[in-house]
Amino acid sequence: MTEYPREVRERSVGTPEQHASGLVGERPARWDHIVIEDYDPSWVTRFDDAAAPIRSALGSQIIALEHVGSTSVPGLPAKPIIDIDLTIADTENEAAYLPPLATLGYRLILREPWWHGHRMLIPPDADVNLHVWPPDSPELLRHRLFRDWLRTHPDDRAHYAETKHRVARATAADPATYNMGKNEVIDDIFTRIFATPA
Repeated sequence: MTEYPREVRERSVGTPEQHASGLVGERPARWDHIVIEDYDPSWVTRFDDAAAPIRSALGSQIIALEHVGSTSVPGLPAKPIIDIDLTIADTENEAAYLPPLATLGYRLILREPWWHGHRMLIPPDADVNLHVWPPDSPELLRHRLFRDWLRTHPDDRAHYAETKHRVARATAADPATYNMGKNEVIDDIFTRIFATPA
């Protein structure tokens, strides 16, 4: 069995205060309405279409660029927003990557140094969440593990799908709590991931 380091096994979700303090500029209106849609195969193409100009703009700065999150799992309902993990050497050096991304229309929306140096940018229509991480962030591995597990474990995929619908209904009046509402099920799935031989 693969022995993952503690920082990978123990997920950091932050406090509401930390999340609020990380917001940069105006909160996207799209965040105020959680809409879960059936899986759409075009989400793969949308990732490709978003990734190509990012690769062109940042070039050799990119260590990795991956489609993650629910839209990367065939058959899984999701918010129709493409999550992309961008790995670069130093997220603190914003002058190196924010201006090239700004030329593509992206703006910085989250700055979370407490969470492994995470930054997040969105395009004008907020249909992409571009997550920027340093290479030593445990979240990069966690995202890939969770994605790949759901791709190959239909029971957990169905359980997570039901959870997403249930939590979206339960948090309709307070959509900011949607992600936190999924934590128990996400942690339960990670328990099985970490207990399974690689």
